[in-house]
Amino acid sequence: MATDYFGVLGVARGASDSDIKRAYRRLARDLHPDVNPAPGAKERFQEVTRAYEALTDPEKRRIVDLGGDPFDNGGGGGAGGFGGAGFGGLGDIMDAFFGGAATRGPRSRTRAGRDALIPIELELDETVFGVTKDLAVDTAVLCTICTGAGTAPGTHPTTCTTCAGRGEVQSVQRGFLGQVVSSRVCPTCAGTGQVIPEPCPECGGDGRVRSRRTISVKVPAGVEDGMRIRLTGQGEVGPGGGPAGDLYVEIHERPHDVFTRDGEDLHCRVTLPMTSAALGTTLSLKTLDGEEDLDIRPGTQSDSVLTLRAHGAPRLRGTGRGNLLVHVEVSTPTRLDPEQEKLLRELAALRGEDQPESHREAQGGLFSRVRDAFNGR
Repeated sequence: MATDYFGVLGVARGASDSDIKRAYRRLARDLHPDVNPAPGAKERFQEVTRAYEALTDPEKRRIVDLGGDPFDNGGGGGAGGFGGAGFGGLGDIMDAFFGGAATRGPRSRTRAGRDALIPIELELDETVFGVTKDLAVDTAVLCTICTGAGTAPGTHPTTCTTCAGRGEVQSVQRGFLGQVVSSRVCPTCAGTGQVIPEPCPECGGDGRVRSRRTISVKVPAGVEDGMRIRLTGQGEVGPGGGPAGDLYVEIHERPHDVFTRDGEDLHCRVTLPMTSAALGTTLSLKTLDGEEDLDIRPGTQSDSVLTLRAHGAPRLRGTGRGNLLVHVEVSTPTRLDPEQEKLLRELAALRGEDQPESHREAQGGLFSRVRDAFNGR
């Protein structure tokens, strides 16, 4: 029974080429082995690609419309015809043992394009609040002269005379088992069964050309360094005008002069005079949202961390924003004039700090007390 290639792609019989391309692009994007490691995804991807080839090649499409299977070479065994091993017939068995590669009919010139990757450098405020950027992209695009056909205007592909349109050539070798027939891809048409006698002068028969274009990229708020944004169908157009791959834009966040980032939280450092830390003050702090007043409580110590809530980056996969964490350093003066030194000495005397006990004296006092305890004093 012939495979229902329309059902494989999920399109109706008689679907247009654009509907088939759209369905294939959607399925291939979800099933590609590079992005979908699930069991069976690779086999499903190959099945979808096979259906796409069957429905986009005019000759194969004609066979499908007549109820046949363009990939059926009449092996006689069917799938699993040799004890369920997955071999078609005797020719397939010989191919498996002697290196032949049965191509099962010509393959389509049209193939899916590759994905492309382009880096983009952004400032911290652009990654935090989001931005729209115009990017210059140099990729393969559809040839406007032949629209992917690869032929010069007014000409068409012709059947390959080397393989008679089969896409494969056979050779006969004599061995201890007798004659062995093996198949390989036709070297003239590369397995497509067709040749282009007059290639398109613009693309040279490839159906695509390289071109620089400008695309607009919307960067969502909250992205981080190293993240990638996928633009569906903006990658390389495939050979023969095949569906384009995806374009990935990789985010590179430039270092900021003031703030560092840890996920959705931002960090900065401020230095306070000793008097401000002791007496308390209000500090005007410049944040990404503008000027904010930060209350410094009396007695704030060095290495304290003060929090401005909801002044960090938005949560990319949630609601709300992170915090701005302000790390405090207390600065001790290194040079005092006589009046300042006098005032500090008076303050130290008032607080009983004018004669601080040294580490050695403290240790001596401790050992003296221990010694006196043992001596019964």
